[in-house]
Amino acid sequence: MQVPQGGEDLAGQPWYHGPLSRQKAEALLLQDGDFLVRASGSRGGPPVISCRWRGLALHFQVFRVALRPRPGRPAALFQLEDEQFSSMPALVHSYVAGRRPLSQATGAVASRPVVRQGPLRRSFSEVALMDSPAQAEPFRARKWSSSQPADLEHAGQTGQDDPGAGAAAMPVCTLPRMGSDPTLLKGPPPLGTVSDTLRASDGQLHAKAPTKPLRTPSLALPEAPGCTPTYCELVPRVPGAHKSPPGQRCPEPESPWWEAEEEEEEEDGCFVRPQAEVSFCPLAHASCLLGPQNRPLEPEALHTLRGLFLEHHPRSTALHLLLVDCQATGLLGVTKDQRGAMGVASGLELLTLPHGHRLRLELLERHEVLALAGALAVLGCAGPLEERAAALRGLVELALALRPGAAGDLPGLAAVMGALLMPQVSRLERTWRQLRQSHTDAALAFEQELKPLMRALDEGAGPCDPGDVALPHVAPAVRALEGEEPAGPLEESCERLLRTLHGARRAARDAPRFRQAAARRLRGFRPHPALREALTTGFVRRLLWGSRGAAAPRAERLEKFQRVLTVLSQRLEPDR
Repeated sequence: MQVPQGGEDLAGQPWYHGPLSRQKAEALLLQDGDFLVRASGSRGGPPVISCRWRGLALHFQVFRVALRPRPGRPAALFQLEDEQFSSMPALVHSYVAGRRPLSQATGAVASRPVVRQGPLRRSFSEVALMDSPAQAEPFRARKWSSSQPADLEHAGQTGQDDPGAGAAAMPVCTLPRMGSDPTLLKGPPPLGTVSDTLRASDGQLHAKAPTKPLRTPSLALPEAPGCTPTYCELVPRVPGAHKSPPGQRCPEPESPWWEAEEEEEEEDGCFVRPQAEVSFCPLAHASCLLGPQNRPLEPEALHTLRGLFLEHHPRSTALHLLLVDCQATGLLGVTKDQRGAMGVASGLELLTLPHGHRLRLELLERHEVLALAGALAVLGCAGPLEERAAALRGLVELALALRPGAAGDLPGLAAVMGALLMPQVSRLERTWRQLRQSHTDAALAFEQELKPLMRALDEGAGPCDPGDVALPHVAPAVRALEGEEPAGPLEESCERLLRTLHGARRAARDAPRFRQAAARRLRGFRPHPALREALTTGFVRRLLWGSRGAAAPRAERLEKFQRVLTVLSQRLEPDR
C-alpha cells in the first residue's frame, strides 16, 4: 500500500489509529515490517510509530518541535533521530518509501501499514498532533495568562449549560501546563467552548501572542529502575536552538557510539585466554538500498549509489569511510564483551595476535571489495569519455581527502588507490589523457603526491604519527601475518618485512592515541544512513556478487569479478 506524502491531514491517513494503547497496537502487528501510527495515551498524546521487527513489537516516539506562528511555515516539525519533517505524513512517507531504519540502534524498517478499521476516535490531547491551522485555532483560544492564577479555578466553568452535541462526544483530559502556571486541578471545558468570565487583564490572551513553552519535557524521560522500558529507540537529538525552560533539567541526548568515552581498564584484571575469535562486522539487517534477494550489479541500485555519492562532497564521503573503517578495524565502538573475548582493547592489537585470524581475513576482504567497487565506478561509465574522466577525478579527490593530515584514513586511502592502480583502469590511456586535459590539478596530485605516498606506505616507510593519521595502514602487516610473501628480491623483501612488522607493533602500542585521533575527527559528525551502509563490507559484497554469490569462497568471487572488469575495460578501449 502506498503511503500518502506530506501535506495531508494526519487524521485522514489509513495507518493512523488515533489514541491506541501499547497492548492493542502490538496485537495488530502480525508480521515483520507491519507498522501503524498512534497517539500514546500514557504520555499525553505524542505520536508513536509502532512496528514489528524480528518478532518483536517496537515503539518509536516521534519528537515534535513547536515553531513560532508565522505565515508560510508549519506549526511544528517532526523527527525521529536526525531529519525533520513538516508533518507526520511526510515523515512516514520518507521512512517507508525509502526503506530507511526507524532507528540506527534497532535497524527496524516499516514497510506494510496496518489499515485502521472503523471511524477514527480522537482525544483532546490529540489536537496537538494536527498541523492544520483550522484544528489548532480552538486550542489556541483557550490558553490562560500566567498573571491570572485566580481565574484557573474557573477554568472548567462556562456560561452555557449545553456545550453542544459535537463537544460532548469528546473525552476530557488534562491540559498541558504552561511555563509558569500552577497545576490544573480541574478538567478543561469541552472543545468548542470558551469561558466568558475573563478579567480586565485578559488582553494578554491575544491570538498573536507567542505561546509559552511546555513545562513538561518534550523528550521521553528515562524509565524508573526495574521497570520494563516502553520505548526502545535512542533519545532523539534535539536542535540546539530549542532550549529547556530555566530551572528545568532535561536528559542530555545520547552521544553516538563513536563519541562515547572508552571505559578505563581495571588495573588488577587478569588476562583470560580467548575462547573464540572476534568479528567487528555489524550484524546483517534489512538494507535500505537493496532488497532481501538481489542480483549482482542491479542497475537501479547502481543508479541510486551514483546519485548518493554525487550529493556528498569528497570530505564528507571521507568521514563516512573513516567511520566505517574504524568500526571494521575495531578501533571505535568496541564493547566490553568484545574486549574481554579478545583479551586486548582494540582491533589494532588483535590483528597482531594468533587469534586475530578472522579479523585479518575481514580486513583483507574489505580492502579488496572496496578496490573492486572503486574500479567499477570508472569502468561502469559507458557514456562519453568525459564521464569516465570525471569518475577518475572523483576518486582522486576522495583519496586526497583521506590522506594523512586530512581524514587520516589510510586503509580507505589504500582501497581507493588500489582501484586507480588496478590494471583494468590503468590501461585506459584515452581516459587518463582526458583527465590530464580537463582536470589537470587532480592528475598532478595523483602522479606527484598520491602515488609516491602509497608506495611508501606499502613499503612500511610512510607517515604513521597519530597526530596526522587516525587509522594506520595495516594491509601489508595483515598480508604478512597471513603468509603472503612480499614480491621483489629476497634482500629487499626481508627489509620490507621487518619494517612492516615493526610498524604493526608500533600501531598496536599507539592504539589509544589512534582512537583519540579518530574520535576527534568524528566529533560532531552525523553520517547519512544510506551512504554509511553503502560503504560497509557486507553491502559491497552483495552489490558486486548478489545475495547468493556473496556466500561463495573469496578466491572464486575475486577471480570472477576480475574477469568482469577485464571485459568492461576492453569494451571501453579495445586493444589496438
